[in-house]
Amino acid sequence: MLTPGPGKKVAVYVTEDQQYHGSAAYAAILDFLFFHGVSGATVTRGIAGFGADHHLHTTRLVDLAVRLPVKVEFIEIAAKVEELMPKLHEMVGSGLIEMHDTTIVKPAEKKEKRKSAEGPPLKSESKAKMMRIYIGENDKWNGKPLYEAIVNGLRAHDIAGVTVYRGILGYGANRRIYKDAKLSLSHDRPILLSVVDTEEKLQKFMPILDDMVQQGLVVLSNVDVIKYTHNYQQAERRQEIER
Repeated sequence: MLTPGPGKKVAVYVTEDQQYHGSAAYAAILDFLFFHGVSGATVTRGIAGFGADHHLHTTRLVDLAVRLPVKVEFIEIAAKVEELMPKLHEMVGSGLIEMHDTTIVKPAEKKEKRKSAEGPPLKSESKAKMMRIYIGENDKWNGKPLYEAIVNGLRAHDIAGVTVYRGILGYGANRRIYKDAKLSLSHDRPILLSVVDTEEKLQKFMPILDDMVQQGLVVLSNVDVIKYTHNYQQAERRQEIER
């Protein structure tokens, strides 16, 4: 946390299309600063500029617009900046790092969080079931994609949550390979729905699922649910009232 007194102002200059390990360099730098406790950082995008290659980049030139300059700027104490600098040197690549002394007159203040009646974060642990539903992307139910129909059905039955994954490669009961490729003859890619809730609620939904899934695979397994929250006890009380 910043305090009034001497500090360092650092500006990192990269180009908009510059990459670092497959991500935009400026975004990777921002993530690095965030997860290493820097008090704050700002990313600004230039509308014109040139760098070491002496090529002009400007929004007026459509073909060069993707190489516009981007600046990531932050202020920190000298010790923190010294700690971060080796990694920043690596991440910036052919870009530029500028640093100069500054004086922190008034550091930014954190917004006050509402104090929770339950106090500090609590850890809730419970037993549950995970249901995995394997179907094809082209499977239908009443004229709509089956995976969408299943999601809507789960929601209507107050299931805690579901995530839909689209596979890139797989095969099913017919032993046919399904591949995520533009030139592939089959576009019926595998779909996985992952659902977690109590065994009682999932078992109640099973008859509906049996009717919806004509060809596919449904798997149930035991899971441990670990959740950190401020008000899980209050949420449990609400659930008891609803029952």
